[in-house]
Amino acid sequence: MDEGDRPVADDGSDDLTDPDVDAVDGADTPDGPDETVFRETPRENAETVDESGWYRFRHDEDGALMWIREMLSSVAIVLVLGLLLFGVSGVWPPMVAVESGSMEPNMEVGDLVFVTEPGRFAPDAATNDIGVVTHEEGTAADYRTFGSYGSVVIYQPPGRTASPIIHRAMFRVEEGENWYDRADDQYHNADDCGELQHCPAPHGGFITLGDNNGAYDQANGLSAPVRNDWVTGVARVRVPYLGYVRLIATGQARVGDVVGMSTEGGDVVGMSTEGGDVVGMSTEGGDVVGMSAGGSDPVETTGARSLGMSGTRSLADRPGQIRSAGTA
Repeated sequence: MDEGDRPVADDGSDDLTDPDVDAVDGADTPDGPDETVFRETPRENAETVDESGWYRFRHDEDGALMWIREMLSSVAIVLVLGLLLFGVSGVWPPMVAVESGSMEPNMEVGDLVFVTEPGRFAPDAATNDIGVVTHEEGTAADYRTFGSYGSVVIYQPPGRTASPIIHRAMFRVEEGENWYDRADDQYHNADDCGELQHCPAPHGGFITLGDNNGAYDQANGLSAPVRNDWVTGVARVRVPYLGYVRLIATGQARVGDVVGMSTEGGDVVGMSTEGGDVVGMSTEGGDVVGMSAGGSDPVETTGARSLGMSGTRSLADRPGQIRSAGTA
């Protein structure tokens, strides 16, 4: 090909090289060595699919990554709710599970109770710096919580290793006070202050009582008068049954305690358990009827809030224990 017949590019240059073609030097051709040979490189038009672990963690609809994602999401939600409740209540944990029946019928075993720190949301009827209204003060001011007058408090006496106690504050005594005359004689069996435990009062504090118990905590030796700094919280709201999650997880209750239980008007009907526990329990109008325990004769009872169980300990003798619920 003559010089004048050589093709020229549109811009007038001699360079007709395709930008998408690679040049390879040094290849021998029939016309002589060192001629340039052009080799086309295929274009990659397919989009690259992101298969990274983070992408799969966020988008997988099944498999291990999906289960891990859902579990972590649930834990995060629970933690956020717990922090919000802590911000409102001021105590940790902000909820406790009721372990015993000493506050029945106003608090039942398995209830989850929301509590606030002493002094927070104190009602006008409170006359102390921890916001506790006694039954005595509540009666005068018509202040009621959980079915009766006064505040329900959570307290932990020094040296107590068992769960904290949740009972109602009845009245307050001062150090050295003879409180025998102020006490309701249906909640003790003493004839005078000398026979009544913690009388005179060894220090100032609250006289407390479980709504379902037959004696003051101070009269039965459960606790001395409750000092202000023993009070760890004040009960505000209860949610039935949710506390069983915590009780079952800690071995305080069994799934059988919840499953198979039916109620009529709020009373337990037809509860049965095995292994020495109460069998064939039924209630009518809040009274225990036909209760029997494994290996014991049945006890027929009427007209009482809590009555001695055959082969078991009476609910009236049990402290109102709670289990810290946390956010489980």
